[in-house]
Amino acid sequence: MTTSHEEPSFLRDTRDSYNAIAADYAETFKNEPEGKPLTLAMLTAFARTVAQDGGGPVVEFGSGPGRVTAYLDRLGTDIRGVDLSPSMVALARRTFPGLRFDEGSMTELGGFADGSLRGIVAWYSLIHIPAPEVPGVLAEFYRLLAPGGHLAVAFQVGEDVSSYTEAFGHSVSLDFRRMRPDLVTEQLRKVGFDVRATMVREAEPDEKTPQAHLLARKPVGEAGA
Repeated sequence: MTTSHEEPSFLRDTRDSYNAIAADYAETFKNEPEGKPLTLAMLTAFARTVAQDGGGPVVEFGSGPGRVTAYLDRLGTDIRGVDLSPSMVALARRTFPGLRFDEGSMTELGGFADGSLRGIVAWYSLIHIPAPEVPGVLAEFYRLLAPGGHLAVAFQVGEDVSSYTEAFGHSVSLDFRRMRPDLVTEQLRKVGFDVRATMVREAEPDEKTPQAHLLARKPVGEAGA
């Protein structure tokens, strides 16, 4: 985990890039997640398992334009969104004025108390974290979850990094890191999670690679990481 007061360049680049493309990104993906039934199935399963275990506060880290947060809210989840990009946060607040969205980084979670959450969603947001930092982020997710808390993760399947200097007509510096489901599962188990479900679906026409969705749980009786 990053402890220096100097912000890592990947965070600065990711924030600046999403600030530049926020409106175009939201318009391009305005039909998600509703337009992808298998994705909805995993999000719905996450919401129902959180509810069955008594509910409680959930945070989506990397909430972007807020559509996943809003979908889970409609299912009755007590959820709020956190995103690195101020422009994305402002857009989500305008689009979903009844929901809470805050600025923040999943690499700096010291403001969250141990065991304070019943659920965490990282839906296509870990893909912007350099591979060496991912285990530390997952360990922090584990710390934030109460025993029995749930985690939902989504990412593109692969092992390469796609780097973009232009997107939607804007100059950006944005890396998308594809991930292997077996490696993510191993990383989750190493920090203490039980992986409850893994779905890998083939790419839709607007996607370049298969997509992976994982549901994990912090065992009951466990304290911090």
